[in-house]
Amino acid sequence: MGRRRFGKFADFGRRVFERLSSSFYSALALSAAALVLSSPPARSEQVLSPAAQRGFTFVRVHCSHCHSIDKVSESPLSVAPPFRRLHERYPVESLQESLAEGIITGHPSMPEFKLDPGQVNDVISYLKSLER
Repeated sequence: MGRRRFGKFADFGRRVFERLSSSFYSALALSAAALVLSSPPARSEQVLSPAAQRGFTFVRVHCSHCHSIDKVSESPLSVAPPFRRLHERYPVESLQESLAEGIITGHPSMPEFKLDPGQVNDVISYLKSLER
């Protein structure tokens, strides 16, 4: 009986409520996204120095087809060691000369690389960031 009496008003009220609810949830989602995007990185995440960022870019472009370049994944090529474990074999600083002169040894399908001094420092900075 109430529906008949207030039918038009009830439908209008329901439509207004649905629109307001939809707008509210949209605004809430946008606010949450803005909060997440503006938050500082979590403690487990690491902020890379500019040199390490450039080193990451280099190894992502030139090395990630065979090597794992992060802290968790396996290398796409099983004989290519993950970069996060290089420091377990030897100090990564010892790679400076090899990177500058050209790495000839390595896994069988590894291309020869010869980096300029800036690139060497960038790659070493990135490799050192994986030690932490």
